[in-house]
Amino acid sequence: MVAVILFKDNPERPEPKQIHGNVKLELLWTIIPVLILAAIAIPTVKTIFELAKEPEDAMKVEVIGHQWWFEFNYPDYGITTANILVIPEDKPIRLEMWSNDVMHNFWVPKLNGKRYLVPGQLTYLNLYADNAGEYWAQCGEYCGLSHSKMRARVISLSKTDFNNWVINEQAEAQRPVEGTLAAEGEQVYLNAGCTQCHVIDGVWDVQGDRIAPNLTHVASRHALGGASFGNNPEDLSKWLANPSAIKPGTFMPNLELNEDEIVALIEYLGTLK
Repeated sequence: MVAVILFKDNPERPEPKQIHGNVKLELLWTIIPVLILAAIAIPTVKTIFELAKEPEDAMKVEVIGHQWWFEFNYPDYGITTANILVIPEDKPIRLEMWSNDVMHNFWVPKLNGKRYLVPGQLTYLNLYADNAGEYWAQCGEYCGLSHSKMRARVISLSKTDFNNWVINEQAEAQRPVEGTLAAEGEQVYLNAGCTQCHVIDGVWDVQGDRIAPNLTHVASRHALGGASFGNNPEDLSKWLANPSAIKPGTFMPNLELNEDEIVALIEYLGTLK
């Protein structure tokens, strides 16, 4: 607005001085931006390479992208979990990542930038949480129908709490007492088709390609379905009754469970802590 008012056309104003062909001025206009870009680019590129290096004494976690959930493997501890990435506070974490199907992107905004998960190729990302807390994560690459529901959580624990978590995760699932509702739910799990995709260590631990989350300690996770809904009886009931209604395009089939089977299965899953 200021330029429109101050420099509006005035017939009495002389023609402005022409600078076309002024070599000195054109060189100056070129050199100054180059120097500015160099001053920004050199430390930026240096920092990018430093951030990409594997930190000393880093804990390794494998991250595998699936449509539409994240799998987390801890090779040094023999732990496999999903949706909830648990890490110790004040400890560098080295993520080794790839995709099991299409291109994904693991993004924890408060801890670090994004990194692609590429089929058949390893990518890396370093995480570090100063303090105990919970951080939201999201797939940052459009990967299909339920891309928006492909979320995750990163939970940072104190060293003591993390060690306790490791001990618990390494244990096999507790078997329910015979004659209880939870025992009925275990039979639903074993006979209704859940074992085609889900593993529970100590109950049904057939090895092979994991196409669905490991359920051994599913009750210890507060979010399910790609961390898109809560781990509570109400949400679980809706999920087990009709998975695609909650997560469009999900590969989990509708097993046509009746109400009693759903109630028993939820009771059983609640014991897997």
